[in-house]
Amino acid sequence: MPGKVRRRVLIVLALIAGLYVLLATGLFLAQRSFIYPAPRDPGIAPASFKRVAYDTADGLTLHAGYKPARAGYPTIVYFHGNGAAWPSSVVATDRMVPEGYGVLAAEYRGYCGNPGRPSEHGLYADGRAAIAFLERREVEPADIVLVGNSIGSGVATQMAKEIRPRALVLISPFASLSRLVGERFRWLPTDVLLHDRFENIGKIAAVDAPILVLHGDADSLIPASHAFALAEAEPSIELAIFAGYGHDLAWHDVAETRMLRFLDEIPGALADPEP
Repeated sequence: MPGKVRRRVLIVLALIAGLYVLLATGLFLAQRSFIYPAPRDPGIAPASFKRVAYDTADGLTLHAGYKPARAGYPTIVYFHGNGAAWPSSVVATDRMVPEGYGVLAAEYRGYCGNPGRPSEHGLYADGRAAIAFLERREVEPADIVLVGNSIGSGVATQMAKEIRPRALVLISPFASLSRLVGERFRWLPTDVLLHDRFENIGKIAAVDAPILVLHGDADSLIPASHAFALAEAEPSIELAIFAGYGHDLAWHDVAETRMLRFLDEIPGALADPEP
């Protein structure tokens, strides 16, 4: 190879290597801004929900939404997706509240005017604070249904591993964030670069509660293969795949209807509810 051509090839290779390093560095430094595109507006509390506050173990005061359950009914603790906010959890449970279910529409640090910056372990601390809020109101773990949508599946799964809830429902979940990112960026060493991993698949077998997983087969953000992987890791999971539905499955009536049926079928699900 002539020297002039060799120099051009070396320059091109150096540019490619430099671009690769730049992209990898950008992912490493800015990943949380992509993973947690947190809405900042505190928003307006939907009708019938009260804006509440609770403190995390690391000193943050978070605001969320709460609707107490009718006597004899469980309370849903809803962990929303990464680009949403707690009022969206109200929409995703609007068929369940009239049935008598309570809802704590949990919120995360850095979202909706809350202080702090989101991270995996930070969101776990926020989840524990939400459960402690209910415990102070004498809502026991056995009367809690944990629901996690999208990235909220990571928080809900971790909380279900730590307490013994009545049930765990995951909507459009990933097997793990690390697997999902690795599938999206196969050409980057994401296993080394990623800070937050949310390894649901490694935790799901430790959950001592009935589990329902809902996923749309047209989900282009988190493929339904992740739901199948979770079901393979824990055979007791009840898996429901919805044809033609995408990543917005949580806001469709079919998801709530399926959740209601699942919860109604749990033995002793409702203890003498009021008429």
